Amino acid sequence: MKRLKKALLVLLVLLGVFLLAGGIFINSLTPTYEGEKELPQLKQPVEVYFDTYGVPHIYANNNEDAFRVLGYVHAQDRLWQMELLRRVAKGGLSEVFGPDLVKTDKFFLSLGIDEHTNETLANLDMDGEMVRLSQAYLDGINQFIDEGPTPVEFYFTGLDKTPFTLEDIYNSVGYMAFSFAMAHKTDPLLTNIKNKWGDAYLAELAVASDTATVWIKNYNPQKIDSVSLNITAMATEALEKLPLPQFEGSNSWVIAPEKTKNGKVIFANDPHIGFAQPSVWYEAHVSTPTYEKYGYHLAGVPFPLLGHNRQLAYGMTMFENDDIDFYYEENHPSDSTKYKTEKGFENYGFVTKTIKVKDGDKLSFSYKKTRHGPVLNGIADQVSGERPVAMSWIYTKVENQVLDALYGITMATDIEEFSQALPKIHAPGLNVMYGDAEGNVAWWAAAKLYEMPDSLSTKLILDGVSGKQEPLRYLDFSENPQAINPPWHYVYSANNQPDSIAGMLYPGYYLPENRAKRIVQLLEGKDDWDKEAVSEMILDVTSSVNPEIIGDLIKHMEVRELNENQVMLLDELKNWKGDYPLESIAGTFYHRSEYFVLKNTFEDELGPEQFKQFLSTHLLKRQIAPGARRDEGIWWDDVTTPDKKETRYEIVLKSFMQAWQSLQEDFGDDISQWQWQKVHTLEHGHPIGQVKALKSFFNVGPFPIHGSREVINNLGFPYDSTLYYRVSSGPSTRRIIDFSDIENGLSILPTGQSGNPLSKHYRDQAEMYVNGEFKKMMMNEEEIKEKSQHLLIFTPEK
Repeated sequence: MKRLKKALLVLLVLLGVFLLAGGIFINSLTPTYEGEKELPQLKQPVEVYFDTYGVPHIYANNNEDAFRVLGYVHAQDRLWQMELLRRVAKGGLSEVFGPDLVKTDKFFLSLGIDEHTNETLANLDMDGEMVRLSQAYLDGINQFIDEGPTPVEFYFTGLDKTPFTLEDIYNSVGYMAFSFAMAHKTDPLLTNIKNKWGDAYLAELAVASDTATVWIKNYNPQKIDSVSLNITAMATEALEKLPLPQFEGSNSWVIAPEKTKNGKVIFANDPHIGFAQPSVWYEAHVSTPTYEKYGYHLAGVPFPLLGHNRQLAYGMTMFENDDIDFYYEENHPSDSTKYKTEKGFENYGFVTKTIKVKDGDKLSFSYKKTRHGPVLNGIADQVSGERPVAMSWIYTKVENQVLDALYGITMATDIEEFSQALPKIHAPGLNVMYGDAEGNVAWWAAAKLYEMPDSLSTKLILDGVSGKQEPLRYLDFSENPQAINPPWHYVYSANNQPDSIAGMLYPGYYLPENRAKRIVQLLEGKDDWDKEAVSEMILDVTSSVNPEIIGDLIKHMEVRELNENQVMLLDELKNWKGDYPLESIAGTFYHRSEYFVLKNTFEDELGPEQFKQFLSTHLLKRQIAPGARRDEGIWWDDVTTPDKKETRYEIVLKSFMQAWQSLQEDFGDDISQWQWQKVHTLEHGHPIGQVKALKSFFNVGPFPIHGSREVINNLGFPYDSTLYYRVSSGPSTRRIIDFSDIENGLSILPTGQSGNPLSKHYRDQAEMYVNGEFKKMMMNEEEIKEKSQHLLIFTPEK
């Protein structure tokens, strides 16, 4: 018995030691927010104050020291995110996640981002300040890699930490450029429809600009005045498996002093990006004697894409311009190494890439290149057929100065310096929003735009042989859409159609007018805006369009064909204001019925797979309102019933009944239970959170959430056969800056500042975000030092 007691005692001691060691180890993996650290190459000590939400406020005596420390603190909270982001362009995801990501790696390698990066680096001025600050930032990251704790994700995946280089920064920016592109999902699909069904079907889709919708107006007082669906499927599959968020859309508006209560500019911005954990942005406030910026950083990128100081504020939304074109090529009849041009036959370029696959052998693949770009046939299984299709992407066509542009706008001190940096942005196309303490408000569409021959639709696959469908010229930046201090006293962007560019309507994948219409409606109706009113507006969940759509769909419904409960629902729909609180019943039914209307209208022609791909395009979103208003149309007829021609009324009635039945099956007969909060939820998924046992540790949520797609509080979701609306994208941050109260700006992140699951800042903003709350963007040095919870001092190496 004594021996047993001793054995149990020893076992308990060993267990205690094991738990203690485990606790110490776990604790060692958390970010360091206080104490003192030596950083080689620092010239002078740097103080970092971490506020209540883990935002670093960096005080340094020179810019290089500041950026070196920024790199270190950014890495300790987001190294795993940096690692994934730098891997996308160079096909490195299979090494982390295994063979499921091989097709995604092939897809991104074929885009040529990594090759373009190498060309850029070969011509880079290594002595310029942009490069020196970038290198300082990288030094900080690499110092953390050398001496800091390894994030838990590296243990789970078996990855080794390796140093970061300038190549990684450029590759990360390149991924950002592609994640805006909608052409892969749209152009081949439209070509397919044209080839199979003809021009009449294409004519009824919202492909071209709609003059009836709300456009962004230009104002510058300085001016004088037969492929299959395979390519679409390839892109869809590659992007669905991508373990990183994609840039989707955004809102921003800047209100001039004439329309504000305190006579100062108010700036608002909420970029819409796919939700993931960690969230996209890392907040950092950097202050030196010559530079100050409260900025929002992408993982591994030194210069903030969003930012403000006491002089100016800037933000971005997606321009949505068309910067990718597809071309049919023609092989030489007897020599497969050549392709035809208007000047004769030219040699294909041949590219071979190698992919490392986790727990497997290296995989090599090859593809051809033409003057237009990579030939997509053979890159993925979905792209078959003999007729080659090449992709031309503006990002890889011209000199890459995007990082120079980000440096320029970060360092600008006024509107003139700021605008001088914008022509260096060639891709992705961005709506750049600006406001300052002097009262200026401005919007520029920043992109390298090009003119195509008249009457040529760039939404279809083009003729790559004749030379007659090539770009005619690049537009000068002065011809880009813009509005500087317009007489209506505000500027805005909601990814909608801009007004004419150089005398033409520029092709793009613009989103419908829904958000734009609501933004203009609210801004026009008020001339005494303050921070509180803008914070309410940025959370607005009302659609000006959806009640019109549902009203148009149900106005011909025969009441005698409905039961009592259905008539009650019809009355609720008729009185619906288009809002999406958690308790909304009309909102739930609207989206159920809209899905079935779309399915019953398009799936018979497109088939299940193409219909699924159609649902993922901006074209579909643009199609909903005008399509619902069309009394007569070729798409209404169900081609699977050749002896009968269906009408709009029949499709709508069928869809109404299917929506009703599906909601009954899910929630019962009591329509009061059909609430929006039961179908509309938000969960921030981590790549490793896909493992069921680790889900609760890595993922954040799910939460029932108000809002919807294409309202200002744009919490978007895909339509699919589940008939549930799991939010996939939305405001990646909400920012409000009032220049009459610059030290009390408002912001929020979707989850938290840290990407480290062991940090207390991993999810500490998640419920605030869902509840529509804000935190303060602290700018006052005295207040920061007084209220900050932790101080971390970096010193030069002794």
